Amino acid sequence: MVAIMTDTSDLLIRPATADDLPAIVTMLADDPLGATRESPDDLTPYRAAYATIAADPHQHLVVAERAGRVVGTLQLTVVPGLSRRGATRTIIEAVRIHADERGAGLGTDLVEWAVTTSRGLGATLVQLTSDASRTDAHRFYERLGFTASHLGFKLAL
Repeated sequence: MVAIMTDTSDLLIRPATADDLPAIVTMLADDPLGATRESPDDLTPYRAAYATIAADPHQHLVVAERAGRVVGTLQLTVVPGLSRRGATRTIIEAVRIHADERGAGLGTDLVEWAVTTSRGLGATLVQLTSDASRTDAHRFYERLGFTASHLGFKLAL
């Protein structure tokens, strides 16, 4: 994981540590979809996943910290590829903002960090998916310049 930090006013965007897992998982669980699939009371699977993420140089799990408190997170994955003339792309996932920080621009700061970092890593495309039910999130991403260009599919295993 590249240690890329951004410090704007009182906000620090930094690589997540294992100590950040309780705050991250709590944010992942703090919405109707996350409440059905996350388990903040049992961090065991998250610790294993974190170890895998931390060991992979193509993974950038970050947190946004304000006054020593984790208030946001996202994961940025670098995907080298053959399509688009051998282009590298990045995927933004698991963007979450603490409930009492929503609407104050923190999501914009995190996504802009991801886009800037993607450029710095040589990516020519940034992509993300958002659950079809998250219409507010769709408007947010469109406001940041993303276009709804593809239809996504998932297969639970």
